[in-house]
This record gives sequence, C-alpha cells and structure tokens, in this order.
Amino acid sequence: MAKADQIKALIKSHLKNDEERFITIALQLAAHEAQQGHKSLARDIRHLIDDKKTHHVKVISISSELDDLVLLGAAGNTSSSLVVRNDLKEKINRIVKEYHQSEKLAKHGLHNRRKVLLSGPPGTGKTMTAAVLAEKTGLPFFTVQIDRLITKYMGETTAKLRQIFSLIRDRSGVYLFDEFDAIGTQRGLDNDVGEMRRVLNALLQFIETDESNSLIVAATNNLDSLDSALFRRFDDIIHYERPDHEEIKALIANRIGTFKGRYSESNIVDYAYGLSHAEITQACDDAIKDAILADKATVTKKKLIEMLADKKTSYDLEK
Repeated sequence: MAKADQIKALIKSHLKNDEERFITIALQLAAHEAQQGHKSLARDIRHLIDDKKTHHVKVISISSELDDLVLLGAAGNTSSSLVVRNDLKEKINRIVKEYHQSEKLAKHGLHNRRKVLLSGPPGTGKTMTAAVLAEKTGLPFFTVQIDRLITKYMGETTAKLRQIFSLIRDRSGVYLFDEFDAIGTQRGLDNDVGEMRRVLNALLQFIETDESNSLIVAATNNLDSLDSALFRRFDDIIHYERPDHEEIKALIANRIGTFKGRYSESNIVDYAYGLSHAEITQACDDAIKDAILADKATVTKKKLIEMLADKKTSYDLEK
C-alpha cells in the first residue's frame, strides 16, 4: 500500500488547497501501487485524475452573447509553481497587497494597481501570473478569447469589447486578455485597417475609463508591436524572460517532486537552458509519465535529459 509519507503529503496538499501538488502526489501513489502489482487500483487513480483535469475549465453562463468569448477557469493553487525572478515576485506581491488594502489607499485619494501589462516570450509564466493573482486575491479567474473576438466578430468587435468591459464592471474578477497585441497593434502599421483603428481607439477608452474592482491583465509576446498610447493606461508593466540557471533548478525540483532519482538538478541545467518555463515543465511531465507507465517510482537522469533534448529539437533550440 501507499507509503506513510505519501499519505501525509497527500492530506497536507489537500488541506492547503494545493491542487497541483495533490495531483502530483496522487500520480506518485498510482506509480507506487502499480509497482506493488495493484495495477487496477493504479489505473483507477489515474482515471480519477484525468476526470479532474477534464473539468478544470468551463464556460461562463452570465450572458449567452459572451459564452464563446470569456472562459471561467479554476485558478487553484499555482503560486508554488510560479518560478520567476525575485523582482517579478515582488511586483506580483505588491499588486496583491494593494488589492487587499485598497480601502486604506482610497482614504488618501489613491488607487490600487488594477491594470497590468505582462510581456515576454511564450511559456515564461504570464498566464500563470494571472492565475496566481486570482488565487491570492480570492477573485475568480476569467480569460478573454481575443482570437475569437477578432476572427468571429470582425465588424462587431467594439460592441463586444463594450460588453466585456461591462462584465468586468459588474462581476469582479481577474480578467486575462491573452495575445493582447491582436487588438493593441500600433496605429499606422502597413497592415493597419480602419476597423482595427476604431477597435484600438475604443480599447484605449475602455481601459482608461474602467473604475471597476476587477484586475485587468493583458499579456503579449510582442511588446514592440503595441501602440505606445496603451502603456500609460496600465499601472504596471512586467517583463518576463526565459529562466536562468537557478530558476531552471527550481522548476525541475518543483515539478519532479518525489519522482526525483539520485542526481542533482545542477547536472541537468545545461540541457534545459534556452527552454521556456512551460517547455521545461512539459519535459518533466513527460519524464514522469514515462516512469508511471513503466511502473517506476523515480525519473532517471537519462530520461529527463532525453525529454529536455526532445523539447530543444522540437523548438529548434539546439546549440
């Protein structure tokens, strides 16, 4: 049966509402039970976890007109999984601190930071940051589907934006505008069209006049493409980069958890350097899944390096 330390860790993660850690330990239990020959129990545990992940995100039903534009996601407990530089953590914590003490600031005629622009390469923690803000503020986490807003409602985009900002006003939450450059592109570019200029002008007005209690988080992979007029509409602009050596070690240690074998993360860092946070996480997950399917309790150094190398090849990052 399961080891005592695994059972204690499972209970501890549940009591802390650390869903990601809970799932990781549950998968470790499945691997352990498979090793003991309890394959049916191991399979049942994996199926329960798969069912949980399937229902992780759902569409809001506030308005049928916005059902395909705004998603409500379960933020869960993600702060322990966010590995970024200390200065970025300080900025994130400052946003949370000001939110919780907004009334104190208001007495002095000041407003808490509510509008944040996140920039950086894909997979470096921007979306997870929005989820962390939702977790730490206790607000629901919404994602605005910018790509659908543009492709499906071209000609109605401004009207849909107005509805979205009405939702932001009426239902407090953390609202993530991912791929923000799709509607925030500089005016005057060669591919600029009249409709998109009108959308951008409306967006500038909506952001500036918004006085809700929600947090608006815009994320972009291409900061240079954004119209400069947008920058002053945000209270904070946070820049993300690919993880350095220390962050890579922390990422691997966090993700591998008790699946770790007898090796040091320091010996693996060079194989992961150049990958994004998301790519390193995926490589660790692939190594863990390989161990589970092979009924092994640990991930070998060789297998982890193999999965990291596979990610580098996939993303053409080989040196």
